[in-house]
Amino acid sequence: MQATPHYPDFKPLSLEDRDQITAFFHQSPPLTSELTFTNLFMWRYHYNFQWCLANDTLLIIGHMAEAPPFGLPPVGPHDLSSAFGQLLSFLANYTDTPEIHRVPEVLAQRYASARSLEVLEDRANSDYVYRTESLINLSGRKYHRKRNHLKQFRKRYSYRYQTLKDDWIEACLELEEQWCRLRSCVENPALLNEEQAIREALLHYHHLDCQGAAIVVDEKVVAFSLGEPLNPDTALIHLEKADPEFSGSYAVINQEFCQNAWSDFTYTNREQDLGESGLRQSKLSYYPDHLSNKVILRATDR
Repeated sequence: MQATPHYPDFKPLSLEDRDQITAFFHQSPPLTSELTFTNLFMWRYHYNFQWCLANDTLLIIGHMAEAPPFGLPPVGPHDLSSAFGQLLSFLANYTDTPEIHRVPEVLAQRYASARSLEVLEDRANSDYVYRTESLINLSGRKYHRKRNHLKQFRKRYSYRYQTLKDDWIEACLELEEQWCRLRSCVENPALLNEEQAIREALLHYHHLDCQGAAIVVDEKVVAFSLGEPLNPDTALIHLEKADPEFSGSYAVINQEFCQNAWSDFTYTNREQDLGESGLRQSKLSYYPDHLSNKVILRATDR
């Protein structure tokens, strides 16, 4: 094990950091989807995540190509005002507008007021949070179309729900590659980044603290999903892919995964829509209980 990095010496995030970083999230359960080791790890190449410790607080920075670096909210058991200040001071070495992204709205005002920070809305990164029982039962008129999708799939196909094990990883990777060919991922940087993140999660699945499941028809994976606990009352769904040739497969993996893996959790967080209209419409069609809103905090008094 390499030495623990201490502020201001950040190190690139790697698999060997899992236990140290996860311990912070267990000690201070996160409210937003970004703050799990699985999420940081699968997106580490796109965001170039790095981390260090400042006393008893975890600091994380990201740096996308051709964009200034940014921070994620500090994680720790005590007041985080000084940690916000340290993070912003470090970022000020690289940009005239130091920013901390994906800050939970419910916490932002406390630290914004303490440090005279500008608060910027970030609707594209609001997490969609649902009642888990609603995703399982799909009760009421508003879910009529979803129930119909399930009914038609179950009438048309004989399928089984499969807990994801190592021997099904390759089949999930093949489905992801097929999905990308259909969607011309090579022409869409956002989809290419997503494909890389999904591959990282699948290829390192047995080293990550997540659970997976697949829908199998005639020994073919037609849908799969990965998730994990976010905090004691909320499950987090990291990814979900389905074969569009099997109509209703998205509805089935969504309902079955919640029912079989996450029924003990009050809420299910299905992450953000990134400002994409089609994805927003899809997430709204499941009628979220609420949005977990996030903001950007920007230093204004340099």
